[in-house]
Amino acid sequence: MSGSDHLVDPELRPLLAMISDAFTPTLESLPAMRMRSDAGARMFGGAGAPEARVEVAPPGVEVRLQIPPGGGAGGAIYHIHGGGFVVGSAAAADARNWQRAVAFDAVVVSVEYRLAPEVAFPGPLEDCYAGLRWLAANAAALGVDPGRIVVVGESAGGGLAAALALLARDRGGPRLAGQVLAYPMLDHRTAGPDDPYGNRYAGDHIWTQEANRFGWRCMQGDYDLSEDGLAYFSPARAADLADLPPTFIGVGALDLFVDEDLDFAARLGRAGVPVEAHLYPGAFHAFDLAADSAVAQRFADDIASAVRRMLKG
Repeated sequence: MSGSDHLVDPELRPLLAMISDAFTPTLESLPAMRMRSDAGARMFGGAGAPEARVEVAPPGVEVRLQIPPGGGAGGAIYHIHGGGFVVGSAAAADARNWQRAVAFDAVVVSVEYRLAPEVAFPGPLEDCYAGLRWLAANAAALGVDPGRIVVVGESAGGGLAAALALLARDRGGPRLAGQVLAYPMLDHRTAGPDDPYGNRYAGDHIWTQEANRFGWRCMQGDYDLSEDGLAYFSPARAADLADLPPTFIGVGALDLFVDEDLDFAARLGRAGVPVEAHLYPGAFHAFDLAADSAVAQRFADDIASAVRRMLKG
């Protein structure tokens, strides 16, 4: 029994029984984990999505498009998938992104960024930036208002989304209308020797301390933390959070990322960024996979409200 078991929302316990061993990554287990992760994403994402339209953003980054009936109402969602930097794919999120396209009447573009450890920082982030630039450059052809692009990411994808917002700000665009960060992976120090949080009730389930250390080691590669770019590697370490887009952050109270996420939200507010933060009791990492649970439905409603508001521009 884990130290936080008694705090888990009872409606989420069946999910734990289903995927409790899903994220124990090693270099040797990664190929099998990637296959299992994609299969799980397709299972939880549902069926019935049309085949995604695939484009290539210079210098060779694949992006996958889901376009709603009628072409959409002028807004776009730029999606970055999760997976601890080491698993996951945009292709496995096609069904979920079709649902987003229909629900928000928006073009959804998901980037197939390269995974660590084969490609370490800054490669995955540069892939995300290339995809965003492609979306902005092709906005007119897609019927998208370039001022109404919202980046959405979960877990490691949320961390990359936060880093992308910083990078786009510092490089002078494209300018985002908002960032929606679902339990984002923001701070490389969490669960490491320099962990500033020390929350003994966080990280017992799904994405553990061991998994987090592995994911960050893979992403870091040869990058020296003393070099420039620390904010883009680990957004929680950014010294300046001013002039970022309106932000939504949602995280479970038992998620390993809870402290880094709430701290980031508070710092955004102190920097003058409009920020909305939600903490969900009894919820661990990726709890929204239990889509029928009351807490997951609240989370989905909160995200939907934020995305619709941001898409208005």
